[in-house]
Amino acid sequence: MPPRALLELADQIRALATTGLHYTEGSFDRERYEKLLTLAAKLAAQATIADAQKLDLVFRAADQGYVTPKLDVRLADFRGDELLLVREQMDGRWAMPGGFVDVGDSPSEAAVREAVEEAGVVARVQRLAGVFDTRLQPDCPPHLFHIHKLVFTGLLVDPHAVPRAGSEATEARYWPLANLPELSLGRTLPLHVREALRVARDPNALPYFD
Repeated sequence: MPPRALLELADQIRALATTGLHYTEGSFDRERYEKLLTLAAKLAAQATIADAQKLDLVFRAADQGYVTPKLDVRLADFRGDELLLVREQMDGRWAMPGGFVDVGDSPSEAAVREAVEEAGVVARVQRLAGVFDTRLQPDCPPHLFHIHKLVFTGLLVDPHAVPRAGSEATEARYWPLANLPELSLGRTLPLHVREALRVARDPNALPYFD
């Protein structure tokens, strides 16, 4: 079984076990759900270089209650035929500013916050470009958790502002759409860029969704 399929299966088992632990009142069921979490971690370890015991701790700390997919947002800011990208510290590749939605943020507020934190610019969201399920995108590398990604189009409040890298990026700059750098595919896919550009250029375009 390929690594992506193993991780998807492990995450589904983790979600069922975590949700079961939240609702069960029986000691025997709790014991079974605990074992399922351990098995999920061992399964995920088969698809990664991580240690099964460490993944077990990650799985137990990841969620409480009814488990749902995680929510990631990205902001596509086009300046003519250029796109604002940040260079990620983790892999040295490039992505649209973004990250996970914090509790208390709306998705659009999170996109604005991430633009400030990663690219040093203040933006306003204009439209939703698409809702993407990372597990349905073959170009996206396997993730430990199930993620839904919302991509917004936006504009800078000050169109003359110069991007500057924040704490989670090493560079921030506009790139020509015809010559984009190597993308950090776990964060931004060519599909995200294409759909954002389509929506940004056509006021009647509907958002993409899986």
